[in-house]
Amino acid sequence: MPVRGAAFLLLIVLPAAPAAAGGGDAVDAVRCRAGAPAAATASAASIRIPRLTGRVVDEAHILSPATRDALTRRSAGLERRTRDQLVVVTLPDLKGRAIEAWGLALGNGWHIGQKGLNNGVLLVVAPNQRKVRIEVGCGLEGLVTNARSAAIIRDPLLPLLKSKRYNAAAEAGVARIAAILERDTRRPQPRREPQR
Repeated sequence: MPVRGAAFLLLIVLPAAPAAAGGGDAVDAVRCRAGAPAAATASAASIRIPRLTGRVVDEAHILSPATRDALTRRSAGLERRTRDQLVVVTLPDLKGRAIEAWGLALGNGWHIGQKGLNNGVLLVVAPNQRKVRIEVGCGLEGLVTNARSAAIIRDPLLPLLKSKRYNAAAEAGVARIAAILERDTRRPQPRREPQR
């Protein structure tokens, strides 16, 4: 199915109740794999994921070779500096599953992040369904928060994806995520529970 010109849908998975965002974009939650809603976890278990072939897995074939190479270099440099693992994945079809379930299945199936640190991040783009997601390991939730993930998705990702500038979107998304991760290299940084 070809990519259509319709708007991308913003999906951010919160462990609590969904909320509506301004401008008609659905905001649902970006969450650690361990704290995922039960429905997403159950659905993720039944997904057949593609092979992890590198730091960029372009199953939708929307990225140029030069962009894939640049993203691979950027992700490798990030891992050298922070130990965090960042993978970009594009999917041609969500096969009737929620993008949250795909994020969980990919993160858990590929074991993104280092054992004990849970310091993996996935940037998942499904251009044909016009959906994008940032999946974050538990050890980085204190840095790549829901608010920061939503900000990255809203700008620069959504405007670039809506205009089918997939290479620029992937590069901008990775640059913004990397900038957050490089600000503070203490690991792990789990989500902080609110003080009562």
